[in-house]
Amino acid sequence: MGRADTRTKDHGRGRGGHVMRRLAAGIATTTALALAALFAAPGAGATADAGYDVLVFSKTAGFRHDSIPAGIQAITELGAANGFTVTATEDAGAFTSGNLAKYEAVVFLSTTGDVLDDTQQNAFQAYVDGGGGYLGVHAAADTEYDWPYYGTLVGAWFQSHPAPQQAVVVTEDHDNPATAGLDDRWARTDEWYNFRTNPRPDVHVLQSLDESSYSGGTMNGDHPITWCHPQGQGRAFYTGIGHTRESFAESPFRSLLLGGLRYAAGAVGADCGPPTAQQPGALSQDVHLFYYPWYGTPEVNGDWRHWQQGGHTPPEDIGADLYPKLGPYDSGDADGAVAQHMKWVRQSGAGVIVYSWWGRGSYEDNLARVVLDAARAEGVKVAWHIEPYQGRTGASVADDIRYIDAAYGDSPAFYRSADHGNRPAFYVFESLRIGDWSALDAVTGDNIVLAQTTDTSKISHFNGLYTYDGIAGATAPGWKNAGDYARQHGLVWSPSVAPGYVDDRAVPGNTTPTVGRGNGATYDLEWSNALDPAIGGSPTWVSVTSFNEWHEGSPIEPAAGDPPAGHGYQTYDGAYGKTGDAAETAYLDRTAEWVAQFEEVREN
Repeated sequence: MGRADTRTKDHGRGRGGHVMRRLAAGIATTTALALAALFAAPGAGATADAGYDVLVFSKTAGFRHDSIPAGIQAITELGAANGFTVTATEDAGAFTSGNLAKYEAVVFLSTTGDVLDDTQQNAFQAYVDGGGGYLGVHAAADTEYDWPYYGTLVGAWFQSHPAPQQAVVVTEDHDNPATAGLDDRWARTDEWYNFRTNPRPDVHVLQSLDESSYSGGTMNGDHPITWCHPQGQGRAFYTGIGHTRESFAESPFRSLLLGGLRYAAGAVGADCGPPTAQQPGALSQDVHLFYYPWYGTPEVNGDWRHWQQGGHTPPEDIGADLYPKLGPYDSGDADGAVAQHMKWVRQSGAGVIVYSWWGRGSYEDNLARVVLDAARAEGVKVAWHIEPYQGRTGASVADDIRYIDAAYGDSPAFYRSADHGNRPAFYVFESLRIGDWSALDAVTGDNIVLAQTTDTSKISHFNGLYTYDGIAGATAPGWKNAGDYARQHGLVWSPSVAPGYVDDRAVPGNTTPTVGRGNGATYDLEWSNALDPAIGGSPTWVSVTSFNEWHEGSPIEPAAGDPPAGHGYQTYDGAYGKTGDAAETAYLDRTAEWVAQFEEVREN
């Protein structure tokens, strides 16, 4: 559906974190006896450190792994062989400031669910941030979903896994004590976790999975599995290995655990800082998300901007049928909303945002560098959406393209299509408003300029076409013809898919059609249409309407699962069978799956 009704130039801020949850009941503590050094890691005796103490915590409130006893035994044996003591417990009551002070490191050994109450969480957070160590093994990533600090500590939460099978583990860092003695490629059998987010930007990745070596990986070819990072004054280490009992008898895995324990306990130093120069994982340059830097708040902008559309009163009452997880934010909040947006874009697997631009000197123009810098940090590229600003003509758009190329072309995040001579990309919204586009001939040799239409008689002087319409994707009218024409004439075809469209709160009394999300069915239908050659015409790119056009109800940006009451907000709850926090990112995660499928189609 077109956006003429919702794109008036109106004038949020995040609402804070989650509330911590229920009390977890404790169970008995057992102190493991020092055992003989059976299965000691190779060379362990030569690297013995000054004595330290390790607490192994294996409480489960969800699935319980039968490998936990083998893990306790392995860590205890490593301690006996390498000069540290091990205490094993499933009693959350051990998480007091006084008790935790006895240990240099705490291991979460395949814990699951909510295992600590609020007081215990606070004690553990103070312990780590004050200089303690954390080591998470396997299902430690399936733990404490409602505690944001723990999500940062572990690095990434579990999302799903295929059936256990052999895969190749790739060692990325041979200098870390945990991976120094391991082979470049290590074929082994385990249960391989997919994670809700890619932790790479925030941690130091030690090992990753070669997703081509097994089936069921969903992280688009960049699949960290073992990593470390500083946490406050303390240290954090996590490995997704360790589902099977046999894992803990493997010498390489024991070596990995020992190195991780030594780092977590502070017995040995290691470079575990987040990568500043490390290349981010591969993102698709062929999936483009429409991105809107329209929003403002009194704290940053000096006034509300856009959120009050439709006569609403932010922050709780906004002109949208969904409520952002970040609350009504400011598009100039570089370190807050914008940085988080780029992390979420990265989670979606899409490598390009299409930046809404309303002319030189506009609000959006003034924020472009902020967004480019944030995108660069996450390996995301920026294309451009030239909007119907007042006085726009074919000649002014040609000048705009020259201006954008000159003003922002030096940014590493400035998108250039490697498949099309490294040319930048410009989408022109509502191109049919203008009859004469001949001025574009001066810029289309060095740039890709797309018209918004499927009418191939209306694209003279353009390099291709796109649709934007968030409703039409459900029936794909004219898509195959447009795609076939583009392919025959060497043009770019970028049909647009959307998860839904509803603008009732932004435009009260609007009579234009809407389409519900159907718990994800609409998004899947539109993607399916785009990728079916008989319907979608074999797209060059796929564009997504949208990342964050809140007025139209079309975002894949996470929406709050607990929006302010009394305003009739919808949520993503139920999308793809997900509820709660998992539902908030459901459309990002689904996008990643479709991105992977699109790239596979393109390769074949």
